[in-house]
Amino acid sequence: QVQLVESGGGLVQAGGSLRLSCAASGRTFSRYAMGWFRQAPGKEREFVAGISWSGGNRNYADSVKGRFTISRDNAKNTVYLQLNSLKPEDTAVYYCAADGLQYGTPTPKFVADFGSWGQGTQVTVSS
Repeated sequence: QVQLVESGGGLVQAGGSLRLSCAASGRTFSRYAMGWFRQAPGKEREFVAGISWSGGNRNYADSVKGRFTISRDNAKNTVYLQLNSLKPEDTAVYYCAADGLQYGTPTPKFVADFGSWGQGTQVTVSS
């Protein structure tokens, strides 16, 4: 199990940017693929972006492709999500998650694939 703590959320105008961070505990962080999800009020949690344990593979939801970038620094036990060109529809609580398996699927994207979750950070985009 990996403990995860997100930070970096906030209120931003449409077109603006934010960088979310997710700090992980433990010495095995580099063995886990990581993902970012989001959940808006009244909606299901949805996949945003994923990155493999080495950082060599990444995937994105179509709705954020070209605007968001996921990255990781295994030396710092941290995964990031850079959010650019934000839109009001990006408003949600953003969660980071660690794959349920060490060295599992390179870029998992389903909620059931992930075994550890952070508490979430709110991102609000005003129009």
